[in-house]
Amino acid sequence: MMTALFSQFAAYNRWANARLYAAALALPDEAYRRPIGVFFGSLHGTLNHLLVTDRIWLRRLTGEGEHPDRLNAIIHDDRNELARARFGEDERLISVVEAYSDSDLDRAHGYRTTSGQPHEQRIADILQHLFNHQTHHRGQAHACCSILTGKEPPSLDLLAFQRGVPAPSISID
Repeated sequence: MMTALFSQFAAYNRWANARLYAAALALPDEAYRRPIGVFFGSLHGTLNHLLVTDRIWLRRLTGEGEHPDRLNAIIHDDRNELARARFGEDERLISVVEAYSDSDLDRAHGYRTTSGQPHEQRIADILQHLFNHQTHHRGQAHACCSILTGKEPPSLDLLAFQRGVPAPSISID
């Protein structure tokens, strides 16, 4: 039961990111990078933060993958490269989640925090945090799109995903 729930969250994560990136990529570059008072400054900073933290958690869970050591790092200054990296990380997250069994999810997993402290947590709790963190900052990015355009961005509601609203097809230059 837990594996099915986390698989749904991983698929939703990919769907919501595609919808958000479609809106972000449609913005003029100046607007996309404009500081507008969100925690990571701009839509660009927020989207980079989400990629940073997913890479940190996936490295902790798998022992593989690169990630910066700062939560505010700009992994990709070019937003098309950022989008390609985001979509690749979404596929990686789906694969990692789908490899877990219910008993795996209940197992404690040791890792080091960003400050280097050892910590141990159930894998299910790590995934709950990862998906909740994504939703939190995606909400900030969604608000950025609304502020920058004066229009309502595409819905990111889980219910819309569950009802089959399609993700956009995105062509990245």
